[in-house]
Amino acid sequence: MTGSQLIIFDCDGVLVDSEPLAVLAYERVYERHGMPGVGVDIISQCFGMKQADIIARIRELTGHQYPEHAPDDLWDETKALFTEHLQPTAGLPDFLSGLKIDRCVASSSSLERIHHSLDVTGIAPFFGEAIFSSSMVRHGKPAPDIFLFAAEKMGADPASCVVIEDSPFGVEGAVAAGMLAIGYTGGSHSYEGHGERLLSCGASAVSADWADVTAELEKRGFRLD
Repeated sequence: MTGSQLIIFDCDGVLVDSEPLAVLAYERVYERHGMPGVGVDIISQCFGMKQADIIARIRELTGHQYPEHAPDDLWDETKALFTEHLQPTAGLPDFLSGLKIDRCVASSSSLERIHHSLDVTGIAPFFGEAIFSSSMVRHGKPAPDIFLFAAEKMGADPASCVVIEDSPFGVEGAVAAGMLAIGYTGGSHSYEGHGERLLSCGASAVSADWADVTAELEKRGFRLD
């Protein structure tokens, strides 16, 4: 591994254990607008997408058209749930505390949601301003745009970057960007076959906890301390 090394973290499902709360928010808001049945079986097919793409995918899968007059309802519900319940993934603060290598966040979520997630879980200081959203690029995951954008802003060669991702779309985007991808299955939304699916999308390894992430990174030449 040569060049300036960079670890790029997805946010939802990697840094913060947010996906079950996000599913609940979608379920509640769609139900409130008379569109039942938008639960985990639907939303799990959208993990890793930005909100506009999730709404479009829900329409494809269910026929439900999200109401244009309620653009803020989803974020309002999600924000309230995050404020009360959101936690970092298990073991993450200790992992970040010992990390000396450059790092950043590259997420499909809005900047407001990313910042709120990092603030309420107490991990914002580990990243400072090194936070990038798919709203900053033309195409969301599985396109490589957000990862290439993050690497450029951080002054890193894509070949010297590793992406930690929990979603197939995120892994596909990382691989398309020419980066190493490590699949993370430590979130409470993980499911049987999750790791195998990430490997099939191009992940070089899969880790269920941060100790194993450390081992996989060191095995691939990343100097963490």
